[in-house]
Amino acid sequence: MSEAKAKGRAEAVPADAPPRPATAADLEALLFVVDRPLTRREAAKLLGAEKAHFDRLVRDLGASLAERGIVLVEHGDELQLASGPDQARAVLAWVGAGGSDMTAAPLETLAIIAYRQPITKGGVEEIRGVDADYALRVLLERGLIEEAGRMETPGRPIRYATTLEFLRRFGLPTITALPPLEGDAEALLSLELKSESAAGAANDAESDAPADDRGPSTPADEASATD
Repeated sequence: MSEAKAKGRAEAVPADAPPRPATAADLEALLFVVDRPLTRREAAKLLGAEKAHFDRLVRDLGASLAERGIVLVEHGDELQLASGPDQARAVLAWVGAGGSDMTAAPLETLAIIAYRQPITKGGVEEIRGVDADYALRVLLERGLIEEAGRMETPGRPIRYATTLEFLRRFGLPTITALPPLEGDAEALLSLELKSESAAGAANDAESDAPADDRGPSTPADEASATD
């Protein structure tokens, strides 16, 4: 750009002119350059947007990304951009992962938590029929699940839920975007869990004790249990 053109452009916008309202494109650029999830409050403050205006930006950005390979992930109060689920093959080709390196046990446990969250360790074990120490440990270490409070029952067992990293990893904008369950798996949604009733909570609390106190749980143990 020539010096004359640059000077003319600078003069076209007075120095004391108010900043233009933030746009969905501004929000997209902000989320693109930040290497961590941003809370709505943080993003709104950085963009100088009031709550109602910012909520509209989030809706507009989500809609504009619908036909692209990027999704706006929303988890509680946090926002982050991630690759879309339909782009998994292209992303994996670049990463060279070729697929998940997790065994069946953590993946099955993750699916149960995703569809029944928040759920206790006892609830997971009741559905799978095997010890869940190893699977929960793997999922916690990878940031795919987190503790989501405790049941207000005897022993107050820990409840688990999925994280924003889970949504980002699987290209889901929100947890409600999980694909519907079909066939026998659909019963998972309505299954009554005795371990999460008041009567079964005490046993669930005991199951939350460290694995070393109740015998080993290893990948081999899980694999043999699921065979």
